[in-house]
Amino acid sequence: MPLLRQALNRPIDGRGRPRIGGVNRAVGGYVVSFATLLSAAPEAREAAVSDVEVSRRGFLRWLSFSGAGVAASTLLADPAGASAPDLTVFVNGRLIDGTGAPTRSDAVIVVARDKIVAVAQGRGVPRPAGARTVDLAGRYVIPGLWDMHAHNIVDEAIFPPLYLANGVTGIREMRGGPEVRATRARIERGELLGPRVVAAGQIVDGPATFLGPEDIIVHDRREVIATVRQIKRDGGDFVKVYSHLTPELYQDVADATRREHIPFAGHIPYLVPAEDVSRAGQHTVEHLLGIPVAVSGQRDAFNALIAQTPLVDPFAYYYFMRELDWQASESYDPARAAAFYRLLIRNRTWQVPTITVLRMVNSPLGTFDNDPRLVYIPEAYRQPWAERHAIFAPTTPEQIVVQARFLDALIAIVGAMEAAGVPLVAGTDCSNPFVLPGFSLHDELANLVGAGLSPMRALQAATRDAARCLGIDHQHGTVTPGKAADFVVLDADPLADITNTTRIHAVVARGRHITSADRERMLADVRAAAESPSPTTLAAATAGCACHAPRR
Repeated sequence: MPLLRQALNRPIDGRGRPRIGGVNRAVGGYVVSFATLLSAAPEAREAAVSDVEVSRRGFLRWLSFSGAGVAASTLLADPAGASAPDLTVFVNGRLIDGTGAPTRSDAVIVVARDKIVAVAQGRGVPRPAGARTVDLAGRYVIPGLWDMHAHNIVDEAIFPPLYLANGVTGIREMRGGPEVRATRARIERGELLGPRVVAAGQIVDGPATFLGPEDIIVHDRREVIATVRQIKRDGGDFVKVYSHLTPELYQDVADATRREHIPFAGHIPYLVPAEDVSRAGQHTVEHLLGIPVAVSGQRDAFNALIAQTPLVDPFAYYYFMRELDWQASESYDPARAAAFYRLLIRNRTWQVPTITVLRMVNSPLGTFDNDPRLVYIPEAYRQPWAERHAIFAPTTPEQIVVQARFLDALIAIVGAMEAAGVPLVAGTDCSNPFVLPGFSLHDELANLVGAGLSPMRALQAATRDAARCLGIDHQHGTVTPGKAADFVVLDADPLADITNTTRIHAVVARGRHITSADRERMLADVRAAAESPSPTTLAAATAGCACHAPRR
């Protein structure tokens, strides 16, 4: 504080009076300096500072010394040497910043370009001259959401706008390739409005697979090494492994990614025990595949049966493994589960349960046919979705009971993992049948709360912890100074009811304020595009995602 007073009280005008960034403020006939305001009683200071408008230089100075913001020189200096950039000051919000701190009333968030440069409470932030002010009118602010298991960002007329309109400002694209990289580049250049994209390369699988030519099938260690290097050269953020890798090929992937310093993530291969996946360093595990076996009292018997069953027909093996997971879920062993969860925690093996897609897989036909949100999805998706849902959907009364019980068991495992401290993040597996871009992330938050997470923890699974999982928490995940200006404005408190995350008033993405009217226009445009799908939509719908949709 003495440094701030000294810096701001220097007599720098012609008559020796203090100036605030080159601007004097007269209050009641007296010229007031920042130091005078800061030495006043807290209540008086709040009221007084709220009435102070300072020059941009004065605001930079305030940021540097107040402790409410970040270093002005690093965030506000114009690289072209021009004046400081336009600022937007969001006032009168109720901030849930994602750190786990209590909600802050009367919050002020200052955004410069695409960064949050200051966060304060009350009216203690000076108003930069010429800054735009947005009154949040007591609405709730949460960090921008991340869908940590997504597909088909390449359908540019449908998926990117639906993500942003739903407050999903970032995704982890789990099936990359040239088209995904091209779309991501268009978003980064500002040519396309869409979420931030962290993307895998093409899926890597073993010879006994039902995947298509857009993915990479490896047969030996040499091919694994070449594939991992190529994915890294192409700009993939991680390597995605799939279900049909042999134990030997899987270990080759683990070794190659470690040497190339690129993470690997994805499915637990059928022939590899879940414990070995964690020990090998796989960064994330998707869909809880193989987890029921790992926490079963009959684990060893199940693993022996898997090892004795040749992986020849991938379609037959898919159903064989589903049946084993169903059986294993009936013999949950708390002691074995606790030991397994400790292993996951020790190795920092993140879980992406994707309860939303698991609910689809285990629900009867017709369950989702009347979802009003389908108006935003082209018929090119809806018809194949109905056909593919039939692959999994229970049809007899007995099957409906069994699969409902299995889903409950999987959800209980998620709750047990949360209670044990296993790291979890929110993902949907969107573009699988009836798993909708953007909308379904809110379904997943509700599913996580239903599994036993608190609303705060569910939010963190899609914000702070998602950023931690991706290794970008120094830039993303919370509404705090220095982070990216990605946040969502809600009309109601999500901590009181997690479904309030759907009550979106506005979205700020990369510092761009998407107002309520903007959102309505975006949704209207998507609906129009859904009624007249483009060639890109038709191609994307045909390609689809194989995570829960094997097709002969």
